[in-house]
Amino acid sequence: VQLVESGGGLVQPGGSLRLSCAASGFGFSRYDMRWYRQAPGKERELVAAVTSVGGSTNYADSVKGRFTMSRDNAKNMVYLQMNSLKPEDTGVYYCNALWLRQFWGQGTQVTVSS
Repeated sequence: VQLVESGGGLVQPGGSLRLSCAASGFGFSRYDMRWYRQAPGKERELVAAVTSVGGSTNYADSVKGRFTMSRDNAKNMVYLQMNSLKPEDTGVYYCNALWLRQFWGQGTQVTVSS
C-alpha cells in the first residue's frame, strides 16, 4: 500500500499550487480520500475530503472557495488545487485513504511566504 504526495513547495501569498497523491496497493475507488495538513506546533487538521461514491466534496471553512479537491479513479489519483494561498496555509499536507482501513502518505511541505 502506498500513498505518495507531490507538488508541494514554496509559493508567495496569493499564489497557487496543485498537490497530487498517487495511490497503489489497495481498492482505491472504494475509499473515501482526504487531505490533511499539519502546521508547526499544531495538530493535524482535515482540509478536504472526497467520497468514494459520487465524488462529493467537503472542505474546512478556512479553505472553502480557495481549494478544490478531485479524484481520478481510473488513474488512482487525488488532487488538491490550492488558490489564493495564505501564510496560514503553510504546513505538511498529507493524503489519507479511509474505508475498512486507513492509510497515510508521507506528506509534502507547502510553505506560503514572501
